[in-house]
Amino acid sequence: MKMFKNPLGLKSLAKALVVAAAASALVGCAATTRNISPESDFHYDASYDFADKKAIVSELTSSLLADTVVNRVGDRPVVISYGIANETSEHINTGGIADDIRSNLLQSKQFRFLNRRQRQNLVEEADYQYAGFVASEDRIAEGQQLGAEFILSGTLRSIEKKQPKQWRLNKRKLVYYNMTLEMTDLTTGEIAWSDSVEIARESSQPIIAW
Repeated sequence: MKMFKNPLGLKSLAKALVVAAAASALVGCAATTRNISPESDFHYDASYDFADKKAIVSELTSSLLADTVVNRVGDRPVVISYGIANETSEHINTGGIADDIRSNLLQSKQFRFLNRRQRQNLVEEADYQYAGFVASEDRIAEGQQLGAEFILSGTLRSIEKKQPKQWRLNKRKLVYYNMTLEMTDLTTGEIAWSDSVEIARESSQPIIAW
């Protein structure tokens, strides 16, 4: 029995296989998303993430609320926040840490906070009211703002260690974070309270990945 070659059929089959393989690769590489609870302790690598922020805020807030020097019974100290300085090698928005700590302290009803971010707006609004646009009986009383008793401030630092270069299948990295928070007495300049939180994490990643 004589066999006849069919080059056109073979080429069509080859093209079909290539298209099928490409489509399969695209499906495998398609982007996907899923919800992750902010309460979960989930980390992709050794870098700072939302789980670290939650741990830092919770521990430092609990420590400050338990302090009997600053958190006096029957008193609600007036505090102004000067934020958290970022001294890490990462682009971390430390404003989120400061805002969450302030929110927790406000919700405890044991501290009062001045709104430092709105100071210029407060001045502009008072000037507007006293420029003749608002009736005298409806104007705010000047000179009634509270004075801060304490400054709340802090610093986030990090130390990163990597394995020395050598033949290996995985590369390891160790990152150490230290977050220090303190309350400074405005009258005396004394640090009335201070505490810190430490987080250390090691990650291991394959040298070849896709």
